[in-house]
Amino acid sequence: MKRRILGRTGLDVSEIGFGAWAIGGNRYGNSYGPTDDDESRRAIRRAVELGCNLFDTADVYGHGHSEELLGETLRDIRQEVIIATKVGGNFYNRGVHPLLHDRIAEAVGMAVADIPPDAPLPVTHDACFDPEYLRFALIRSLRRLRTDYIDLLQLHNPPLSLIGRPETYSALEELKREGLIRWYGVSVHPPEEGLAAITATMPDTVQIAYNLARREAAAEFFPAARAAGVGVLAREPLANGFLAGRYEPDHRWETGDVRARMPAPYVAQLAALGQRVRDLADRSGYSAAQLALKFVLEEPAVATAVVGMKTVRQVEDNLSLET
Repeated sequence: MKRRILGRTGLDVSEIGFGAWAIGGNRYGNSYGPTDDDESRRAIRRAVELGCNLFDTADVYGHGHSEELLGETLRDIRQEVIIATKVGGNFYNRGVHPLLHDRIAEAVGMAVADIPPDAPLPVTHDACFDPEYLRFALIRSLRRLRTDYIDLLQLHNPPLSLIGRPETYSALEELKREGLIRWYGVSVHPPEEGLAAITATMPDTVQIAYNLARREAAAEFFPAARAAGVGVLAREPLANGFLAGRYEPDHRWETGDVRARMPAPYVAQLAALGQRVRDLADRSGYSAAQLALKFVLEEPAVATAVVGMKTVRQVEDNLSLET
């Protein structure tokens, strides 16, 4: 697995990173279908064997479960890997809006007042980027990941109004000074959010959506990121799995899979593109996923493509790509 430098962080990262959203599981209806923890562990270990050294997760993935699996599996080689996680989704019994008390009580089976303070909840009820909350959530991520520092902490889908304000990053600067994190960045979707992060001058990295279906970052964001020395992680390089070419336009997912909530016309569009990629792949010697990843990695501003993987088979297909 070839490596690239992640902007001004100087981190030497594998071109393909292990995206750990899916291994968080589908318990809270915000993932990619059922998982098997033993298979997830095997997939993590196999990724390491094949040269992957970047593992990207978030505290909200499985409400801590993804971090727990990574922490358990990587603890003996912690110094050999780069762990990136995200913060911002509030799924704790902290700052719960009163209007949500009945909904949460029904899901948990007890009154919110009887739930221990700061306990995880079955719903993500808010987004919070307050300094006190960021520190609170980071400490819990460190425990789950079985480490005393995070290589890269990213704000998880913050609003545009916060991204462009230097004050947003004061708490992260403090965590960096304390050695709890080495670097920090933002994880966003559209280019205007990534450009706002660059303009703010504070974030070391930007994780941004980029794939064959979403190419808008190429026009202005990538040149600006390279000029500023901001490291770029490409998120959703397979467009939620559609570019692997395995889904028909009328495919149906079980309740809880994030794709089950996507509008039917959008699903049909992505599925059709995935079929086209598969047809091209059949004539190129690549798998559809590899061809889609090859497109992303041809962009020189991209240091790593963060690919969702939850099985050994997916790991071996994705990481056998030669660029």
